[in-house]
Amino acid sequence: MKPSFFLSRIVPAALFVVLFSVPLAFAQQANLPKLAVLEIRNEYPNPKLSESSYSDLLRIELEKTGRFQVLDGYDMDFMLSKQKIEYLSCLSRFCLEEVSDKINADKLVVGSIKLINRRITISIKVFDTKSKQFETSRTSDFVDIREEIGTMVRLTVNDMFGIPNDPALVSKLTIKNDYESSINTPNQVCLRTDGPRMGFVTYFFEPTSASVLRKSRSQGGYEVFPLLFQFGYQFEKQYLNEGNFQALVEFLPMISGLDQGLFIPSLTLMNGIRNNNSGWELAFGPMVSVSRKVRGYVDSNNNFMPINTLPQPQNVNTETRIDSRGNPSLSTGFVVAAGKTFKSGKLNIPVNAYLVPSSKGVLIGVSFGFNASSQSR
Repeated sequence: MKPSFFLSRIVPAALFVVLFSVPLAFAQQANLPKLAVLEIRNEYPNPKLSESSYSDLLRIELEKTGRFQVLDGYDMDFMLSKQKIEYLSCLSRFCLEEVSDKINADKLVVGSIKLINRRITISIKVFDTKSKQFETSRTSDFVDIREEIGTMVRLTVNDMFGIPNDPALVSKLTIKNDYESSINTPNQVCLRTDGPRMGFVTYFFEPTSASVLRKSRSQGGYEVFPLLFQFGYQFEKQYLNEGNFQALVEFLPMISGLDQGLFIPSLTLMNGIRNNNSGWELAFGPMVSVSRKVRGYVDSNNNFMPINTLPQPQNVNTETRIDSRGNPSLSTGFVVAAGKTFKSGKLNIPVNAYLVPSSKGVLIGVSFGFNASSQSR
């Protein structure tokens, strides 16, 4: 495209659009009804903001709807002082009828913020100066989190005029025991959620170990069914944020096999994430366990024989596997777990499935537990 064409055609057209749209926007704004916020009375104990600050906040949220010409605080102060109107505590319809005859506005807005039964109740009413009636109103109640009163005002205004709110945000501010985040626990950086864990682990998908567990002790087995119960305790720390996910660090000491006369201790350290709207989580990390192992070979009768057994054949392939004839030794693995935490009031009920892959197969387990959040910095 030639520069002369760009300068002669495109630039003038763009200037015309801008110059035409600006007056049109002002004209549309001028046709909107004028709205005056008289007062939003704050009866919340130990308020963090003054009543005038909440009135200013309400003006901003009403202006965001794009449905009114909202008179700002300076215009209101000038108009009301000039008319010598006493508008404070003017919340009733009779008082608003009297004020509406002396103020140049199509709509008057009043409201209140109260603490009722440990819930923050926000009420907003719109009074029409022509019909002398309340045109619309909205009352919403929220969890007692005073740091989020401003957000609660915005949610109430949006509900009043049919503007969609973020469902996750509404849930955090209306459900007392919702999944924790920095929104409903604003004074906390992280939470502790420690509690017992129990479940079971199966060796069916690791055929060699499953076979050893079934064998008699004379053959190096354990004479047990390859499905072992587990019991332990989970130490968990949640790092909170305002988004959809929270970071987790989990430490789990567990004991397996007590139900069948075995004692197999393990330690697992996992890092993960949890969705703080649904409770779904994913975590992974290293595991260390203690079990008896021995190095040996498979003889001609398909029996596993320790290498110190006589007579010992030459040039055989040896391997190390679990064996009741061996000595306690450390085993390492990598755990991948997924699950969901269910809420019942203040009680958390985590349910998880996990797997530990290895060259011999994979261990699969399921665990559940319970805990309650405790606050920590």
